[in-house]
Amino acid sequence: MSEIQLWTLLSIVVTFGLYIGIAWRSRVRETQGFYVAGHGIPTIANGAAIGADWMSAASFISMAGLIAFMGYDATIYLMGWTGGYVLLALLIAPYLRKWGKFTVPEFVGDRYSELVRGIAAVAAIIVSFTYVVGQMNGGGIVFSRFLQIDIQYGVLIASVVIFIYAVLGGMKSITWTQVAQYTVLIIAYLIPAVAVAQVITGIPVPQVSFGQILGELSAISEQLGVGHYTDPFTTRPMIDIFLVTMALMIGTSGLPHVIIRFYTTKTVRGSRYSAFWALLFIALLYTTAPAVGAFTQLNLLNGVQGTATDALPSWVANWSEAELVEVNPNADVINSVSNSEDSGADLIVSSDILVLASPEIAGLPAPVVGLVAAGGMAAALSTAAGLLLVISSSVSHDFYFRRFRRNASDSERLLVGRIAMAGAIVVAAVVGVNPPAFVAQVVAFAFGMAAASFFPAIVLGIFWKRCNAVGAAAGMVAGLALTITYMIYTLEVFGTDANEHILGVSPEGIGTIGAVVNFAVTIVVSKMTAPPSEEISEMVENIRYPAAERRAPAGASDD
Repeated sequence: MSEIQLWTLLSIVVTFGLYIGIAWRSRVRETQGFYVAGHGIPTIANGAAIGADWMSAASFISMAGLIAFMGYDATIYLMGWTGGYVLLALLIAPYLRKWGKFTVPEFVGDRYSELVRGIAAVAAIIVSFTYVVGQMNGGGIVFSRFLQIDIQYGVLIASVVIFIYAVLGGMKSITWTQVAQYTVLIIAYLIPAVAVAQVITGIPVPQVSFGQILGELSAISEQLGVGHYTDPFTTRPMIDIFLVTMALMIGTSGLPHVIIRFYTTKTVRGSRYSAFWALLFIALLYTTAPAVGAFTQLNLLNGVQGTATDALPSWVANWSEAELVEVNPNADVINSVSNSEDSGADLIVSSDILVLASPEIAGLPAPVVGLVAAGGMAAALSTAAGLLLVISSSVSHDFYFRRFRRNASDSERLLVGRIAMAGAIVVAAVVGVNPPAFVAQVVAFAFGMAAASFFPAIVLGIFWKRCNAVGAAAGMVAGLALTITYMIYTLEVFGTDANEHILGVSPEGIGTIGAVVNFAVTIVVSKMTAPPSEEISEMVENIRYPAAERRAPAGASDD
């Protein structure tokens, strides 16, 4: 066993033991503790848990890699995900917390009808399952490289750990576990970033110092065919940049596993403060990611530019064994580098490895490599657990309890939820071994689906009293169907070749179009059909004024 493997194994064993220990001490036996942690989580802890839930394997593992190869254009992920969180915290979360329900299907069920609840539950399962597949694959990547085991076994190990601590204690154990996972992942992200910044620039503040190397990085990138690093719209057309950013932003606002977090505090005020703390915790990683991407890309290109293929650094061989780096067998010298297999470059490097490989590329010691591996696993596990809880609640509460067994006991519903979670883990592990795209792209698909389904229904449900059940149902089905159909059309699925993007719209950006369709269909159908009842109108009026309950005046016009 190499020194890197030894430190990786030690880091993962220690952190996994910590997570399982927390889960055991936080285990619950009632549904309120399982789904909303008994509304008893302190605001700072809830903020850290939201941060861990938010910063998935896509943020930790893949985002800086995308920034490294896409340069300026990768700001779609920074703007979309962070902007969406602000939108969620200010526009949606306080109102849903005032409503008092702990799932999105519950809100739309009360606001519209049982039919819309069922549609929302199906959408929540689809979105969450797509999202969790990316987390499983991210965990498999960590194990595949650092412990030199097949990726399917890595996914299996990650699945077992998630099963233990998520099924045991539900939201309560997941929340406290995520507090620990946030601590691990942010330390693992910042230590290498600070060390590399000090080595390259002499200033150990990566958020500030990475600007010094952008000119050099752009020059080397052009020589190796990657493109000018700081030029905009070199990897995507402008329209797609806008659509992807918007899809990530409004998709974020509709993510069920993040929305549910605002129900775990004791009060509405506590949920607002949780949002503030979460934004602070998220900013630590998101302001560091551009620096990590730039520094790693510079070290990568400096290490391989003009190098003979038989004299490449050791990290190339290490990651080649994990099938995440590929050297063109026809090349004698590395003259071009890309993250796309279709580019024909001399060296193909997956975007999913640059953060995990950055300590090796920079020549940092083995303990740092092991710490980064543990951080990657923490990011993948924390988000996966939250998503699995959404799947569990949708199955046990919105389907089993609401539609089949209204007299089901608390323990019976809890058992069904745990069985649903276990089943979702098994299926997600199988798909996670061979996902349809790289980690960040799979996650972006989930955001697009959330944008096309949940966001319009929630926003119109809060701010437009005239919106009715028929309109919401039609809009959700139309938006989600369009989005999923286009994603399948453009990707290499079912053994077919990928199709060209229509009008330059990527599958990551189609969620914006789906949301527009959802809004349009919902508004038109609602106007053509009967308005909701006076009782529903009063409920909507009350939810829009969190500080006090207000009754809409009789005969008030639609707004």
